[in-house]
Amino acid sequence: MGVFMSGEISIYGKIQGYDQKPIFMVQVSIWREDNFGPQYEADRTYTSEDGTYRLSVPSGTPITLRFDTHWSLTNSTEWHPSVVANIEAGHDVVFNRYLMHVGTTEGVMAEIDALAAYQFCAVWTARQTDRESARKYAESTVSRLSQMKISLPELDEFRTKLIDFFKGQAESS
Repeated sequence: MGVFMSGEISIYGKIQGYDQKPIFMVQVSIWREDNFGPQYEADRTYTSEDGTYRLSVPSGTPITLRFDTHWSLTNSTEWHPSVVANIEAGHDVVFNRYLMHVGTTEGVMAEIDALAAYQFCAVWTARQTDRESARKYAESTVSRLSQMKISLPELDEFRTKLIDFFKGQAESS
C-alpha cells in the first residue's frame, strides 16, 4: 500500500454534456471503503450553473466519484450517470466529466461508461437504508435506461438486466 499525505484533499472539476454545455445540479459524491468494509458516502455536492464542483475529504484510502442526477430534481431523467472508481486520494484531483444525455448516444465508450455507472448505482441503491429514496431513484433510473440508445447488442443485454433490477427495486418498497 502506498504512502498518503495527511490532511484534506480537494476534488474539483466541471461536468458537461458532449455538446460542451455545462450541466447544472448534477450530484457529485465521493464514496469510500474502510478496511474493505461497506462503501459509504464521504461527501457530496451539486454542480453550479457553470457545471463546476468542489469537494474535500481526508486523504487516505482510494475514493470513488459518482456523477449522477438526484430523483428529486427537475433534471432527474435527463442524464446518464458516470462513476470513476479506485482514485488515489493522496493529493488534489481534477476530474472533468462528460455525461451522456438520455435518448442519445455518444458512441460505445459513452454507453459503456453509463452502463458501468448504473452497475455501481445498483449496488448502492440495494443497500440504501432510506427505502423510499431508493424506490424513487430506481423509478427515475428505469426511465433513463429505457430511453438509452445502444450501439451493440451485447450492451443491450446489460441494459435489459439493469432495467429488470431497477424495476424490482422500484416495486419492492
